[in-house]
Amino acid sequence: MRVVRLRLWVIIVLALLFLSGIIYYASKVIIWYQHVNENQEVIKEIKKNIKVKEEKVEIDFDALKAINPDTVGYIKVNHTNIDYIVVKGNNNNYYLNHNFEKKWNVAGWVFGDYRNHFDETDKNLIIYGHNTKDGSMFDSLINVLEKDWYKNPENHIITLITEMGTYQYQVFSTYSIIPEEYYITTYFSSDDQFEKFVKELKTRSIYDYEVEVSGEDQILTLSSCIGEGYKRVVLHAKLIEKEE
Repeated sequence: MRVVRLRLWVIIVLALLFLSGIIYYASKVIIWYQHVNENQEVIKEIKKNIKVKEEKVEIDFDALKAINPDTVGYIKVNHTNIDYIVVKGNNNNYYLNHNFEKKWNVAGWVFGDYRNHFDETDKNLIIYGHNTKDGSMFDSLINVLEKDWYKNPENHIITLITEMGTYQYQVFSTYSIIPEEYYITTYFSSDDQFEKFVKELKTRSIYDYEVEVSGEDQILTLSSCIGEGYKRVVLHAKLIEKEE
């Protein structure tokens, strides 16, 4: 009799644990989609400050910085959904779970590395975004690993706009890799060290973009996670043009 009761209690406990697990993960999914939807509303409001005139993008930085002083730029990658205002905090953690309005949001926002300056002085300018699995933020950065994306030369030009001007970057490397610190290095003691760095990044590429990079160049790095975050998808592009 005692054995039967013990088995019954074990079954009840396991059932309760199973049920609580389902409730926990279901609540996480619900919160995730709520926050993704909240960000879509934020994006709609932000778009009011982004105007396109004769194919030229104009950003009202004063209006955006009135909402969030951390605003540093705007990034666009062709044939992806990456078309976002970029912010930069005091660390690389805050915007992992806060949106443009600085509200707690598990989908986060697109943000620059806190070590960067966005003032034309940095050799490796880095921008991050979540893989949200709904097409927003940097979810579609994974497109750069596809052959169809690579085959279209229009995709190889990345646009970055800051208060200092409009910058065009040409892609020279795209790949996936396990999380590491190397490709997000921001300090280089010499042009020779930087040249060794960019040559390594170029050899990692899964496609040959036929673009030369040297120690005198400045580059843009975009990074996001793949799947459950076990790997990173990375794009590197070198600065080729600036328009005031």
